[in-house]
Amino acid sequence: MSEIKSNEVTEVDVDFVDDFESPAESHRMAAYHFKQAYMQHELAASAYESGDQNATDMHAFIAYRHQLNAVQFAEIAVMEVQGIDEIEEIEEI
Repeated sequence: MSEIKSNEVTEVDVDFVDDFESPAESHRMAAYHFKQAYMQHELAASAYESGDQNATDMHAFIAYRHQLNAVQFAEIAVMEVQGIDEIEEIEEI
C-alpha cells in the first residue's frame, strides 16, 4: 500500500468540490449519467436479442450504476438549491 500525505488528500478534495459546486453542474452530471444509462440499456437490449446473456447482464449492471449516480446528482442539485435543512423539514411532514 502506498502512503498518502494529508495535504495530497486535501488537494484532491478541494479539486472535487470545485468541480461540482453549482446546482447547474450537478444537473448536468445527472443528465450525463441518465444518458449513459439509456445507452447501456440499448446495448443490453441488443445483446439480449443476439443471445449474449453475459453482455446483457454486464450492460444492465452498468446501466443500473449510471442510474444510481444520476439520481444522486439530481438529489445533490436539489439540496444545493433548497438547502439540506428545508429537505429534512419536508421529509418530516
